[in-house]
Amino acid sequence: MPARRSASALVDVVFALAAVGLGAWSFWPVYQSPAFVLMLVVTLLAGTAIAVAGWAFRLPSILVAGLVVVAYLALGVQLAVPTGAVAGGLLPSWTGFVDLVRGTWLSWKQLVTISVPVGSYQALLVPAFLLVLLATVVTVTTALRSSRPELAAIPPVLLLVAGILLGPSVASVPLALLLALFAVLMAWLIRFRLQRRSAAVRTLREQSGLLVESRSERRSTALLTTAGAAVMLVTASAAGIAAAALLPPATDRQVVRTAVAQPFDPRDYPSPLSGFRSYLQPARADEPMITVEGLPADRRVRIATLDTYDGVTYAVGSGDVTSASGSFTRVPYRIDQSGVDGKPVSMSVVVRGYRGPWLPGSGQLEQLAFSGRNAADLSGSFYYNDVTGTGAVTSPLRSGDAYTAESVVKPLLTASQLEKVQPGTDSVPRPSVIPDELQSVLQKYTAGVSGAGAKLAAALRGLAQDGYISHGVGPDEPASRSGHGADRITELLTDVPMLGDQEQYAVTAALMARQLGFPARVVVGFAAPKDVTGSAVTFVGSDISAWIEVQTNTGWVTVDPTPPLRPVPPKQPDQPTQISRPQTNVQPPVDDNPQRNDEPPQAQVDPSNQPRPNPVLETLLAILVAVGWMLLVLALLVSPFLAVLAAKWRRRTLRRSASTARERIVGGWREFADAAVDHGYDPPPAATRVEFAGTIGGSRAHALASVADRATFSGLAPTPAEADSVWKAVDDLRSQLAKRDTRWKRLLAAVSLRSLGYRGRRKGTRRDR
Repeated sequence: MPARRSASALVDVVFALAAVGLGAWSFWPVYQSPAFVLMLVVTLLAGTAIAVAGWAFRLPSILVAGLVVVAYLALGVQLAVPTGAVAGGLLPSWTGFVDLVRGTWLSWKQLVTISVPVGSYQALLVPAFLLVLLATVVTVTTALRSSRPELAAIPPVLLLVAGILLGPSVASVPLALLLALFAVLMAWLIRFRLQRRSAAVRTLREQSGLLVESRSERRSTALLTTAGAAVMLVTASAAGIAAAALLPPATDRQVVRTAVAQPFDPRDYPSPLSGFRSYLQPARADEPMITVEGLPADRRVRIATLDTYDGVTYAVGSGDVTSASGSFTRVPYRIDQSGVDGKPVSMSVVVRGYRGPWLPGSGQLEQLAFSGRNAADLSGSFYYNDVTGTGAVTSPLRSGDAYTAESVVKPLLTASQLEKVQPGTDSVPRPSVIPDELQSVLQKYTAGVSGAGAKLAAALRGLAQDGYISHGVGPDEPASRSGHGADRITELLTDVPMLGDQEQYAVTAALMARQLGFPARVVVGFAAPKDVTGSAVTFVGSDISAWIEVQTNTGWVTVDPTPPLRPVPPKQPDQPTQISRPQTNVQPPVDDNPQRNDEPPQAQVDPSNQPRPNPVLETLLAILVAVGWMLLVLALLVSPFLAVLAAKWRRRTLRRSASTARERIVGGWREFADAAVDHGYDPPPAATRVEFAGTIGGSRAHALASVADRATFSGLAPTPAEADSVWKAVDDLRSQLAKRDTRWKRLLAAVSLRSLGYRGRRKGTRRDR
């Protein structure tokens, strides 16, 4: 039979379940699905059953480990790979069993290279299931069977840390969860300490035959210990909250997924805008690319969003500039797009002649489901960037591949609707090259216009007025060079007439918007002709287009800078138009902080209107801030010592004001004995009061011990006057103990924890003095 009582073991099991459950809840931001909750509850019960069985039947560790393996294999498919379960999720299938075994070592990397939450996708619940099962068995087993049950507090903490490390890079574990786990573990450790103290007191009473501790003193000790723990909890909470408020992190949290190289790198593929003219060649102009049902209101389908310009190409991410659009992760479940301003759209796409790694879509993706023969391969190779809404697949697209995408589509604004908008605050990589001609043309278009939105609208109207469309591929089209490098943009802005297509106009408009302080990026995709109707629209190669997205103070919006289609006037190369350049050019905004949006170049502040600082007031405020910080740090450092002094003061008050004279006398002796212990005297094992007084030395200590013995064992009740004289003697004896030591040793004795139950490592009894 187990040595510990069943009732006490039940309490420890409840504490263990609470601690492991709180530690495992740190995985909620990773999964956020009912499947995780079911897995957590069942795994906690299964792990507890194994540990309790091992305690009740005294099973060896090797047998308990075997039971853990059996439970892992028997319940793993139903709980961690629910898509591989059959019979209503009650029985494992062979495919699910294989996924479980492979996921034991493969799912860890998959979990940190995929966007969260993952739900119950594939075998990604396996890491959480394995960690929770092991933590539960180890925690309960340690609490019930170990000689040091306090070690049971370690697995829940490690489980909490694992959930944070495998979680998202943003702070997602609430402070309430951390404090709750800290409180549960603190209460559990207090319980273990009181149990150890009760066992020691019981052993001492059995050896000496004396009443070592009364019930009221046991209760007082428990209250003091709990109060000390509460002070620690409040101090730690206050320090954590103050630190989080006063010193917020400057960057996202560094976790495993931020350190692991993502399997899809967009820089390994050419910019989709570089192949713009290939769709317009006669061989592909009339070739069906994709068929779309549920086309959004703007009648556009995005191929990719580009935000990094190096003077040669507009690309998805860059090796020279840290771009948020360059990070792609897998999307297994759903993405919360509730904060996106737009309309929800459900779009079905069937691939025809389109090829490439970029997956056509629209807006910000919420959920994606593949169908067809290659659905499994495409689903496993799909990667997504939520910053730009761009999707990609590493498995090649084939004719007949199909998928359904649920998205939130951004609104399409015209130039006149941009008049009153202001730039947004998102971080977009700063263009490394800005053609001088672009700055000159922008200055011409925005002359006499005030306001960032009004200037952007004026620039778009200028492009629409001066620009003409020519792809340069047809026999009747004027020559128009492809490309969107800085030289091609310069040619576009200096030739008369201004001649290009969507490739050049989108890049020019995006660079102009960036110069005006707007976060902007280029989008390449398909645009449906106005004369095409019907629920299903088939895009051909000639429907290729490009436009821009601009972030305003209300969010990202779509803007089409393409000039209207109209006859192109003849070019006059012998009489080029000279563009006058004002002396004050619009310079690129200085990007002092790449994490913040560039300020509009026209945003100037008149320093004459700035109030002059008061040096005396500033000095006084700086001194007050410094003093406040010093007081806060000092209070945090001194608070544990103040808690010890308060505990001793309360103990002395309770003993001095006991209800009977006998309890006051006995309490007086214990107060003196505790003071002697704090000053370094160790009582011999199972020593009587007289023996302990002999260790301290002095006739008055011996007399005090004799009076306490007489009050305890004599049949005559002592009088209150005798109790008062005893406490007067106690005060004198405590003063004599203090006089024997130096001032530093008296201070150490005042804050010593030895009389409160913590003796530390004994290095021998203090010498008699």
